[in-house]
Amino acid sequence: MKTLRIAAGLAIFGCNWAAFSQSNVQCGQMLNGQLQSGAVLTIDSRPAGVEIVGTDQEGIRVSCKSDNTDSAAHTRLHLSGTSTQSKLTIDGEHLNHNNLQIHIEVPRKINLRARMPAGQVTVNDIVGDKDIEIYAGQITINSAHKWDYKDVDVSVSIGQVNAQVYGEDHGGFFGSVRKRNADGEYRLHAHVTTGQIDLLGKSPHAPGPQ
Repeated sequence: MKTLRIAAGLAIFGCNWAAFSQSNVQCGQMLNGQLQSGAVLTIDSRPAGVEIVGTDQEGIRVSCKSDNTDSAAHTRLHLSGTSTQSKLTIDGEHLNHNNLQIHIEVPRKINLRARMPAGQVTVNDIVGDKDIEIYAGQITINSAHKWDYKDVDVSVSIGQVNAQVYGEDHGGFFGSVRKRNADGEYRLHAHVTTGQIDLLGKSPHAPGPQ
């Protein structure tokens, strides 16, 4: 019986370990991990250009490149967590942008949280909640699918909010777009201290199929 209990415990431990993934690679190497549809993904990045693209495939694939070989050599991509809740950390010794470009492919339906001190964050065709903040730079949210948000809170302290999807533009100090739609499903929060936010897509009130 004692042997059976030990074997059962090892089996449970093995299952739990399999559910938890951890990867750490240098910029220039491809990072692959498990991420399922509906998961929560948190991104914590050093200054960079970060593009997050929704696909019809499961899993997460991250590529990284830089014009500065020294910057690339000192940049690490670190993925931790499970297939339902993961964190991607992009860090390194150099804190300048150095044209560091990060391309991230994820399942189309995920909930996304991203933080970065400076740079550009572009989100293409991600269906789900979004919570994105950067100190200086640009955030672009682009969707070819239904703009299905029940709660939108987008703002800049100094800069421009271009909300093409709502037919609104606000510039200068403390520009913002705040919307509520009882028929929507997701939440969008985006803030840039100094810079620009673009909301691109088909208006939620446009006629015809979406």
